[in-house]
Amino acid sequence: MAQGTVQVTHTGTSRWRRRTGEYASLAAALEAAADGDVLTVAPGTYRENLVVQRSVTLRGPEGAQGSVRIAPVDGVPLTVRASAVIQDLHVEGQDAAAPAVLVEEGTPELLDLRVVTRSASGIEVRGSARPTVRRCTVDNPAGVGIAVLDGGGGVFEECEVVSAGQAGVAVRSGAHPRLERCQVHHAAGSGLTAMGEGSSLEAVGCEVYEVRGSGVQVTGRATAHLTDCDVHRTTGDGVTLDTDAVLTLADCRIHDIPENAVDLRSRSVLTLTRTTVRQFGRNGLSVWDPGTRVDANQCEIFDSTGDYPAVWISDGATAVLDSCRVHDVPDALFVLDRGSRADVVDSDLSQVRNTAVSVSDGATAQLDDCRIRDAATGAWFRDHGSGGTLNNCTLVGNRTGVIVTKGADPTIERCTVDSPSEAGVYVSAGGRGSFLGCRVTGSAGYGFHVIDGCRTTLRKCRTERCARGGYEFADGGPDTAYDSGPLVEDCTSDESGGLTPPSAPEPVVQTVSQSPGLLGSIPGQRSTEQEPLIAGAAPQEPARTSKAVLGELDALVGLDSVKREVRALTDMIEVGRRRQQAGLKAASVKRHLVFTGSPGTGKTTVARLYGEILASLGVLDKGHLVEVSRVDLVGEHIGSTAIRTQEAFQRAHGGVLFIDEAYALSPEDAGRDFGKEAIDTLVKLMEDQRDSVVVIVAGYTAEMERFLSVNPGVASRFSRTITFGDYAPEELLRIVEQQADEHEYWLAPGAAEALTKYFTAIPKGPAFGNGRTARQTFEAMVERHASRVAQVSDPSTDDLTLLYAEDLPELP
Repeated sequence: MAQGTVQVTHTGTSRWRRRTGEYASLAAALEAAADGDVLTVAPGTYRENLVVQRSVTLRGPEGAQGSVRIAPVDGVPLTVRASAVIQDLHVEGQDAAAPAVLVEEGTPELLDLRVVTRSASGIEVRGSARPTVRRCTVDNPAGVGIAVLDGGGGVFEECEVVSAGQAGVAVRSGAHPRLERCQVHHAAGSGLTAMGEGSSLEAVGCEVYEVRGSGVQVTGRATAHLTDCDVHRTTGDGVTLDTDAVLTLADCRIHDIPENAVDLRSRSVLTLTRTTVRQFGRNGLSVWDPGTRVDANQCEIFDSTGDYPAVWISDGATAVLDSCRVHDVPDALFVLDRGSRADVVDSDLSQVRNTAVSVSDGATAQLDDCRIRDAATGAWFRDHGSGGTLNNCTLVGNRTGVIVTKGADPTIERCTVDSPSEAGVYVSAGGRGSFLGCRVTGSAGYGFHVIDGCRTTLRKCRTERCARGGYEFADGGPDTAYDSGPLVEDCTSDESGGLTPPSAPEPVVQTVSQSPGLLGSIPGQRSTEQEPLIAGAAPQEPARTSKAVLGELDALVGLDSVKREVRALTDMIEVGRRRQQAGLKAASVKRHLVFTGSPGTGKTTVARLYGEILASLGVLDKGHLVEVSRVDLVGEHIGSTAIRTQEAFQRAHGGVLFIDEAYALSPEDAGRDFGKEAIDTLVKLMEDQRDSVVVIVAGYTAEMERFLSVNPGVASRFSRTITFGDYAPEELLRIVEQQADEHEYWLAPGAAEALTKYFTAIPKGPAFGNGRTARQTFEAMVERHASRVAQVSDPSTDDLTLLYAEDLPELP
């Protein structure tokens, strides 16, 4: 057969359709061929744009793979619109706006193709096409390796993308391919990417490596399922999920990642089964935002190369770890922010340089039947609103077993702390916590060490072989409240056979020398600030008079109607108290309140001051503020909501329970929502404990009206509704002026007028934060001022302190 000719062999039964012969061009051969014909192409270079529209076989000569080059000057070199077989061709494209191989219809087979091109995509599948692509290679440093779009599908077996100027494999617009035993590497974008609602990607036995973006990226409501895949040596994150993405990883391996091994956010959902994550530079598993969730079963996360927690859960996200192992990492599990939650079951956390479990900023962690070994700190509940449960866990060989600080209030049940080198349990700086049926053995320091007069509950606990003593209670000094200190019941020690806690009036004072390893700081994480070293509780300020507190209320910017309401209520309570002292009847005053209004209008601040006023008048014992929201009150199963609500009430005993966004307890599409159980429990507790807890519910005006109408008993429990109006531009200006004065800045001439115009023009939509917006505006001005003044070689005092109109940020 001559060079550059095409041999067509017809295999059909109709003689009149026989087309056997040689053709001078591929286009002529394709035009002559009928369904079932075999087109054997002689070696050579064909500058033709081929369109295959019949079910033929188009192939190069046997034993000469790559000898047939399809290389037109522009356009699509090869278009397939039929269930044809294309085999042993070398395809080259030069058109940056078109694919090299385009499959538009049918169920063709593409076998042993080598696509070396600088096209928009190497192989592109669209629409109704469902090709089978086997042993094909794509080298496209200018665009996407393989693109499956617009509802396309198909199976790619043992294919390789050796380079791509963008994504290695891109799935968009409702496409749904399957990859089997494929390799994707040296891509300038993500290795595998699926995006858009209805798009899905399935990969089995595939490998992604040496890519400059994420190894796998799933976004915009797309879904993906990877089984027995390897993702490694990426420049970006190993796996990225964003915006309602759904991904399942089963029996996969993610390793040698300089950034996050897996990062997901914006309501994405990830399921991990028997998957290993190792050698990562930032987080092994990073989970962000409300609605985002990870379920990991029988997974292993280990061998971190950076200084970040292996598992990071923040901004309201949820993670479930079942039968997992996390080891050889700086920190194992960090849960931050209100609404964030981690549930860890039958898992091992070991060889942790710093903290195995850290819970802060109002987050919750529940650990059941877990083992924590060889960490500086086993579990640390850091601050107010942070809590959860450790149930039937074992903590062995840690420097300190459990730390509770700054108002955190976890429940530790039936746990064993074995061989801590400093302390079994350490509670300080206003930490609380309930320890029920716990045991500390072999401590080189104390078993339970509670200082600062912390109101910790110890019930049926036991210590054994603790070098410095089983129990040590040290108060916070002469200002400690009479009823502070631990509550101890039925606790024993192998030294004394029993334990009687020190009485509150004569507490045992113990000076504690803390090693740097006992109370460390949270490792830095993106924009999250590091926590300063905790050195113990600050001295408690003496209680102020109601007049002093009202003076602080009056000093707040704006809120004139709120101030009148609070003063009227305070006057009623004060006069009632004086009438009782005079032996007269006092009018019954309901102290529970409803606060309505937009965010940033000072509701929390006024609630705090109100509690302090009631304490100064003797109405409340402490007047402290306990702030909660739906996530703190509503449980996941029947019965747990009532328990959570009761616990919140108990924390607020003697003070104010402030329920922010209370309307979330009664969503409009409630159905079988457990929020109703929280409301019912609140109504009963407000009656039963009306003299010991004041409840304030807060939220948007319209939503709060609906909330009060849900339960007939709710509205009757509140004495009055106080409305917090939005700040006027002049009041926002005053807040900025206060911030400036506090930080030793001054407004230059014209800046005040510019701020007033700015606050008048700023959009007042749902994102408007009132006082928070004013503070953010001041911070933005300071940043812009710093950028401006940093360029001045010898700035004057005015340069360093004056804020000008030009420092204002752009309107959002």
